[in-house]
Amino acid sequence: MSERKRIDRSKLKPVVLDLLKTGAHFGHATHSWNPKMTPYIFTEKEGQHVIDLEITAEAIFGTMKRVSDMIAKDGKIIFVGTKRQAVKSIEDAAKACGQHYINIRWLGGTLTNWQTISERIKYLNEREAQFEAGEFNALNKKEQLDIQKEIDKLNRRLGGIKELTSLPDLLFVVDTQRESLAIKEAARVGIPVIALVDTNCDPDPIDLVIPCNDDSHRPIRYIASLVASAANEGRERHLKNLARGPSDEEIEAEAAREYVDDIAEEVEAADEEELLGPGALKLIAEMGDADETEAEEQTAASPDPT
Repeated sequence: MSERKRIDRSKLKPVVLDLLKTGAHFGHATHSWNPKMTPYIFTEKEGQHVIDLEITAEAIFGTMKRVSDMIAKDGKIIFVGTKRQAVKSIEDAAKACGQHYINIRWLGGTLTNWQTISERIKYLNEREAQFEAGEFNALNKKEQLDIQKEIDKLNRRLGGIKELTSLPDLLFVVDTQRESLAIKEAARVGIPVIALVDTNCDPDPIDLVIPCNDDSHRPIRYIASLVASAANEGRERHLKNLARGPSDEEIEAEAAREYVDDIAEEVEAADEEELLGPGALKLIAEMGDADETEAEEQTAASPDPT
């Protein structure tokens, strides 16, 4: 379910105007729409739906805040867009903010079979390091060329995520129909998805819908650049937090956790006499003896069932 939060219209206006210039409002023909996109449609004109750009601008503000906050906590994003209009914009945006991207083809299992994918990434990085170190110089020209071709092939598939060391915290997707496999995998492993959603698409699987024309490179590039800007802002906050070190409250909270852990370890290691003292143990033993005596007396007083 998409999130939506009302924002002051005066803040929205500049973004709405920029979106208008990029053609972000052009939806699909009315006969090919998805009825679930009705809340995001402003009107129809000459057989084509027109997207409500105020809603788009609101979604962009929400996206930027979410991305910035996530990166400030050292989160990771994969930008996903393999259609021709998105390929360059997706790569440029990801590189501009030091994040990750897939813009050639989504490999099945990228999220749901991460262990295998991470092994291939490790192999790619090792081969590149070996090649750059000249470890294959003793091989003949053909063998070196074969290794280079292997590296190039792996880079086409995994190059945009070869710095990724664990599952991402968020996907930013262009064209939800084309990238349906990525969205399904994200849902299976619990990774939220922010996406540009055109009027012919189903918004339901998307956590934060950005209603937008996803068939033109101009709105894709514009919105992806804003997401990259938000990621950079979040990274600056993260670096400042690292430089500042933990706050007094965080130090106190950590000390309290360590204190509780120490007490728990002491309790687990101590014997009963250390914890309760000999007097308390004697009293407990006497109470146990009294209970046993009472039970025996009750048993003796009970009539014989036979």
